[in-house]
Amino acid sequence: MTTQHLTQIIVIVVLVLMSGYFSATETAFSSLNKTRLKTLIEKGNRRAALTLALSEKYDNLLSTILIGNNIVNIAMSSISTLLFLDLLGDMGASVSTAVITVVVLIFGEISPKSIAKECPEKFAMFSAPIINFILIVLTPFNFLFAQWKKLLAKLFSLDNDTKMSQEELLMLVEEVQQDGSIDKTEGELLKNAIEFGDLEAKDILTHRLDLAAVAVTDSKEEIAKVFLESKFSRILVYDDSIDNIIGVLHHKDFYTESGVTDADIRDIMTPPIFVIKEVKIDLVLRELQKKKSHLAVVLDEYGGTYGVITMEDILDELVGELWTEPEENNENFKKLSDDLYRILASIDLDEFCEYFEIEIESDMVSFSGWITDRLEKIPTTGDQFEYEGMVIRVLSTDSHRVSEVEVRLTEDFRKEKEDEKENAVL
Repeated sequence: MTTQHLTQIIVIVVLVLMSGYFSATETAFSSLNKTRLKTLIEKGNRRAALTLALSEKYDNLLSTILIGNNIVNIAMSSISTLLFLDLLGDMGASVSTAVITVVVLIFGEISPKSIAKECPEKFAMFSAPIINFILIVLTPFNFLFAQWKKLLAKLFSLDNDTKMSQEELLMLVEEVQQDGSIDKTEGELLKNAIEFGDLEAKDILTHRLDLAAVAVTDSKEEIAKVFLESKFSRILVYDDSIDNIIGVLHHKDFYTESGVTDADIRDIMTPPIFVIKEVKIDLVLRELQKKKSHLAVVLDEYGGTYGVITMEDILDELVGELWTEPEENNENFKKLSDDLYRILASIDLDEFCEYFEIEIESDMVSFSGWITDRLEKIPTTGDQFEYEGMVIRVLSTDSHRVSEVEVRLTEDFRKEKEDEKENAVL
């Protein structure tokens, strides 16, 4: 082996290392966490600042890496071919192709990329000054490639929209949660925040049949009785009918230190805020904040009272239930025996599903609405039906709405739940 051959081998080794460097740099910059870099920048790390700046112009960075990597690989292939032709004659080209392919795969691609993937920020900061110098040297080529990219985008009408859809965001949260980066509570909070803007007032309001309201002409004793029975801190005040809401009466204004106020109801009630039932709840929240109010009256398409939406209703959708009663103290569910329950139908359908650990696909929000939908008629006392091993019977109704039901669990339902628990243990 001559000195020339030894020189060629040394050059090939250097080119392999450079190929590995370019491959590792590409992986490091595509995998790094910008938040970690920003934290280092706040601590005064200049190399982190350079790394972040390079990552912000990733297209130019990628062009530089690809140009450098291709130059290195082509040079390596050419020199190795000359070397093997001198050493092995005519079969040298084939041997050179096989050897260089294996060497590049192992030492120029797989190994360096695996290393960079494990510590992307560290390697990117190590590489930043070098790749920044190469980027400056190759600026004319990067400019030409940038113009070529724009031309291709115009020719093929490429869509440059990189915004994530709501479904993609929800899937991302799910993946991060499964990965263990966030816990279940944090995941639910993020999902609620993502879906928050899609909800409308009609999705979370309290229906007019469940409202606590008094007539402006009612006596103080009648109003006090409504406050006592409803346990609400605010009640609506109407004139003539519930469809003509004229104010909101607060508990703290109705009661003084000496008892019920002597002031006229019209003087102490506050003007109501009106919204339509199709309005987004984020807009309702802004309106409530702007008017410094906690309650808005929701109107239907005819201008009548459809229900009310409160600040707490909106916050519950964003951050989850602010407080939930323990199951044994939950007045909505009364366990009569191991397989018999008495339930208030005014609860949400989700609350019913959560209590019995089942899933129900329905457009209905309330449990009573779902029962009416299943019966396909105006419910009456004694109506019943079976659903997934549960026999649901109407015990009482109020204004054509179900107010209380009896739920009996069949043997099939209990057996299915026992099997689910056994499978969960296994």
